[in-house]
This record gives sequence, structure tokens and C-alpha cells, in this order.
Amino acid sequence: MKDRLVLLGSKGGPALRPGGPWPSSSLLEFGGRTIVVDCGLGVTRGLAEAGVSLKALDLIFITHLHSDHVLELGPLIHTAWTAGLASPVTVFGPPGTGHYWRRFCQAMEFDIEIRIGDEGRPDILDLVSIVEFGEGKIFEEPGLKVSALRVDHPPVSDCFALRFEHAGRSVVFSSDTAFFPPLADFAEGADILVHEAMLEQGIERLVAKAGNGARLREHLLASHSLAEEAGHIASDAGVRRLVLNHLIPADDPEIGEADWIAAVKKTWDGDLTIARDGLVVGLSGSQAAPGEETA
Repeated sequence: MKDRLVLLGSKGGPALRPGGPWPSSSLLEFGGRTIVVDCGLGVTRGLAEAGVSLKALDLIFITHLHSDHVLELGPLIHTAWTAGLASPVTVFGPPGTGHYWRRFCQAMEFDIEIRIGDEGRPDILDLVSIVEFGEGKIFEEPGLKVSALRVDHPPVSDCFALRFEHAGRSVVFSSDTAFFPPLADFAEGADILVHEAMLEQGIERLVAKAGNGARLREHLLASHSLAEEAGHIASDAGVRRLVLNHLIPADDPEIGEADWIAAVKKTWDGDLTIARDGLVVGLSGSQAAPGEETA
């Protein structure tokens, strides 16, 4: 398996608009493991389109319990199960993840029991382990280490950046966060920093669409990072490549890639990727394939 990062869903927030991108989810194939980071709406389709067999689900990490990061966790696992998943899956998430999973299985109890009895499937509850985590090292096996840092995303207190390390390489996901200087130390020297980003000039049009203007504007400014702030973290951390993801706004026709680049270049002059759904970022150091960028 070639190490790669696939940005399955690149928009911030749960709303969907015609022709627009999907909410947050990423695929990290790293150290021989198939890792899903966040499960916003569309993650199952995104994995299929990335050429991943759902039966290969292995490790799932949820950064926090906002719906655009966790809404499709249950449906992803259930769909994989109906596709023939028979090997264990471990889900790592903040406190409350186990409650979500139990309630999902309760909601789907009729279907699950029918399929076990009628189709001879293994019990889905026996296949899935939930590990709720806090800060620090949360996973370590030969070849792969994962650690977490609590970031600043009010009013959500249990929101975590994640760092994946394998064979001298590392990939860091900021999760959703306001500008948070300690993240630079956490991401120090990473090959890739995937950091959320917001463009100030798009906020007014976004809140006008959403219909709850003042409160939404207040949340966005208190809980998310501007593109230039993401660049500041990347510069302080000395990462090899910055990937702007969880874009706010992600579907404004008046904002294009050049606008994101112009904003982040105020604070970052290194390798840069602006996320879009399905974009592949290679980790092998080899020449990128068409549509792929390497770190």
C-alpha cells in the first residue's frame, strides 16, 4: 500500500449546496493501515470513490462530535458491515463517542438483527471497539503512533488535533480550532499539516445564507482560524507542506483558490495545497501522479 492522504470532504460546516463540496473526512493510508479521520456526511461515498474496499476499514479517528465530523460514522461502519466487513474496527473518539455508537445501533436494531439472522452476518457489536481519548498518546503499535492535543474550539471542550507518525514521517490534523499557538509545537517538523482555514471576506455572505447571522458570525470568529493564522502555525512548526482544509466558505462562487493562496502567503511561503474533495496528497516523496501532490 502506497502511503497517501486523500481529502474526501473539504468543507467546513454541515450544510450541503448543489454542486458543492462535502463535509469533513479524510483517508490516511499510512504504515500499512487504512485510517479514516472524521466521518462527515459523504465519507462512505468518498472512500468508495478513492478505491478503498469498505471491508478494509481498520482505524477510525473522530476529532470532535460536531455533526460535520461524526454524522456518518455509524452509517459508514454499517455499510461496510453489509459489504462484508468481518475484521475488527477500532474507533477512537472524544468522550461521548461510545454513546453515539450505542444509540446508532439501537436505532438500527431491527435491520441489524434481521441481517444477522437472515444473512448470517457476524454481530456488528462484536466487530467494533470504541476507545474514548483525551490528550497525549492514544495509539501505539509497531510502525504507527498517534497522539492528541486539545485545541480551542468553543463551545466544544473535547476537540483534538491528531498527529500520526510512521517511519520518520508525520501527518498532523488541526481539527477545528481558533488560532492556537501550542499547535505549532505539536506539529513541529511534520511532513504535512492539515489545518482548517477561513476567509474573512466570505463570512458575511455565508451567514446571510445560513439565516442565523449574528450568532453564527460570533461562533465562526471565536472558534475557527483565518487562513493567515493557519499559515502562522505552519511557519512556526516548520512543516514541509501546509494543506488548507475544512474551508469556510468552501462553496462561495466569488472566492477561488487564488484568494486562499493570497491570504495564506502573508504568513507561509512553503509548499501549499488548497483542499478539494478527492484530492490526493502523496507521502512517498516520489513524483506526484496527475492530480496528486507530494510531501
